[in-house]
Amino acid sequence: MADKKKASMARRKQEIQLQQEIETQEEWEDVMSKEGLYVIDVYQEWCGPCVGMVGVFKKIKNDLGDPLLKYAVAKADTIDALEKYRGRCEPCFLFYATGVLVAVIRGANSPQVMRTVTEQLQQEHKVIDGSAERKEIKDPYISMVDTMDNDMEEDEEEAEEGRPASKKDGKQMRFKGELVNFGDENDRSQESKKEVTVAVIKPDAVQAGKVDEILEEIRAKGIEILKDEERTMTEEEASNMYTHLQDEDFYKDLIAFMTSGPSHILVLTKGRTGENIINEFRDLIGPTSVEEAKEKQPESLRAKHGNQTYMNALHGSSSEDQAMRELAFFFPDYAIPVAEGKPKLQRTLALIRPDAFKHHKDEVLQMIHEAGFKVALQKEMSLTKEMAQDFYKEHEGQEYFDELTTRMSSGPLMALGLAREDAVEGWRSMLGPKELDKAKEEAPDSLRAKFAVEDVVINQFHGSDSEAAAQKELDFFFPMQQTMAVIKPDALGTKDEIIEKVHDAGFKIAARKETQLSREIAEEFYSDHKDKDYYNDLVEHMASGPTMFMVLSREDAVEGWRSLIGPTDPEKAKEESPESLRALYGGDILKNAVHGSSNPERAKEHIQKIFGDLKFTCDGWLAKDEEEMQDQGDIEPPTEQAEEQEHEAEAAKTEEPQQQEQTSTEEAKPTEEETPKEEEKAPEETPKTEEEPKQEETQKEEEAPKEEEKTEEAPKEEQKEEEVKQEEEAPKQEEEAKPEGGEETKPEEPEQKSEEPAKTEETTEEAKTEGEEKKGEETKTEGEGAA
Repeated sequence: MADKKKASMARRKQEIQLQQEIETQEEWEDVMSKEGLYVIDVYQEWCGPCVGMVGVFKKIKNDLGDPLLKYAVAKADTIDALEKYRGRCEPCFLFYATGVLVAVIRGANSPQVMRTVTEQLQQEHKVIDGSAERKEIKDPYISMVDTMDNDMEEDEEEAEEGRPASKKDGKQMRFKGELVNFGDENDRSQESKKEVTVAVIKPDAVQAGKVDEILEEIRAKGIEILKDEERTMTEEEASNMYTHLQDEDFYKDLIAFMTSGPSHILVLTKGRTGENIINEFRDLIGPTSVEEAKEKQPESLRAKHGNQTYMNALHGSSSEDQAMRELAFFFPDYAIPVAEGKPKLQRTLALIRPDAFKHHKDEVLQMIHEAGFKVALQKEMSLTKEMAQDFYKEHEGQEYFDELTTRMSSGPLMALGLAREDAVEGWRSMLGPKELDKAKEEAPDSLRAKFAVEDVVINQFHGSDSEAAAQKELDFFFPMQQTMAVIKPDALGTKDEIIEKVHDAGFKIAARKETQLSREIAEEFYSDHKDKDYYNDLVEHMASGPTMFMVLSREDAVEGWRSLIGPTDPEKAKEESPESLRALYGGDILKNAVHGSSNPERAKEHIQKIFGDLKFTCDGWLAKDEEEMQDQGDIEPPTEQAEEQEHEAEAAKTEEPQQQEQTSTEEAKPTEEETPKEEEKAPEETPKTEEEPKQEETQKEEEAPKEEEKTEEAPKEEQKEEEVKQEEEAPKQEEEAKPEGGEETKPEEPEQKSEEPAKTEETTEEAKTEGEEKKGEETKTEGEGAA
């Protein structure tokens, strides 16, 4: 207990050293006057600081080693400046740069905290160097609370004057026409908020009358417009918004342009959670340069509606942090909607049969994408007649079976793994009825009706009829496979987000390891890039910090992972695959966040290099030893029948050498004392004739009670003396045994007896009978008796 108490006190002391404690207004003001970036965990005494983030803070501090970065915990109960956080601070992290609030994070979101710390430290260094200005923000939630308080005061005044006041219902109250949660300190909603982005339709597009057209194009992409406010920016507002461009030659012209007329300020989100809305909207508006947008993304909004570099029609937040700053800047009172949670995705198998694949592949794929399906797996292949018969064996005996399997094996087809919230029913609905006549009559727009082949009664598509069938059929076309996935040092701070996307893509993480590579291992790992110009830089980067290695299992895991991570160059990834990991987390072609094996053979080599020999179960998990697999249900424990068969097999193995020895005994007729050298595996073989075993059995039955009495009465000390006596007499026994030839192995027999108990009753009886004959009270070894 004392050791545990000391360890607990030591941990508490380390936390205090890591995080400065602020409990009074004077201490708060002292911290606000100091230079550096303070990450402050605001808490109340009843709940305490966020202990779960201490490890994260420690890791960031160790990784960055920046003296400007400091941590503190502040008790809102006793600090006047934090009065408004009482009842609204769990968990809440405030980022103060030399007394100025520059960022706020609500919730123990470690990836977001790590990103924000890194970005704000970079910004603070620029401010200190004089190359940037510090950007102060308001806490959006506290601003909303202030507005609510004002509304409540107005309601009270209205009530006193006899006018109807705003409705209040339990923990909800009316705020600008909407009901919002407003609980006390012991009952506050911890629901996560949607991801949002801020967009600006600039004065040039507004003056050209393009607002309605742009809004319609935004909505057509499934993007929800949460707020739309027309306003003319002041010079101060425009300057604050574009501080990062103040060194550009066109900065003054840009400010003059942004204040020349009204703009539309929008708050956007998408779907249940708003996930990836920032990148999706930036992809929709296209590159900053209108000329580049027209060349590379002619369908983007800037390409359609922009004029020149800064008169490019639209603006979109470049990061989550910037989005929150701009939201606080333009709409300080706005409450972000609560996320609805991610829907459960289904997977289903879709087959485009040979005839439709040959003539309509691209059109069908386009329709699949438009229907909201995500193509998680894709493979072009040809089936043999036997493979087709195996896949459709449940239909064997039907009159259409032969034509179906013949058509399925007549040429290349496409197998797809489709993912959507209702993938099974959604895909079957798109297909329409199986019978072509019925499909043409009842669902003329269905795939089976639309792409029917003349004079062919077999429809051109297949879809799984249940989730269970989908899994079975996907396993047929996309067998389980492993690949190596690597989160590089530059992206390790976002590993939690990346791992979440790994799971969302249907991968199982069979094994993982976080380690720092030596240069030698990095060189070996990337040996296939040895002739490239960037090889040395790549090796140095991979050895520069911790790296996360994962073994991923999934159907067609190699291609699936490479599709998820996107092109090697993050810039190219942003254009071609904006939702890929390299587009989201990569910096440049060297620091591109993640790596994946190029083919199954390389995957096996990489797994061997990092993890050694691994074996996997049929469902992709790491294989365990037999007992552990039984405990966890990976394999069935042996049945009683199997156990009986195992015992019978062991008995057969035991009886077989005994029968051979008995036959040898009958032929050779040796004396009772002799034991042939070949019979070392049966150390207790004393019977040498057919009659002797019977005599020994009889003798055993008569003398067994005596043996039991002796065993019960013999003290432990006597047993030890017997063992010592055996050890002392063993050398003498070896010398005496040598002239007898075949008996030199007999001194080892007692040891064999202790290690391998007798396997049959006959052997046990023989051993005990022989012990009686040799006067067990004197405890001589069998070797001594023979000699």
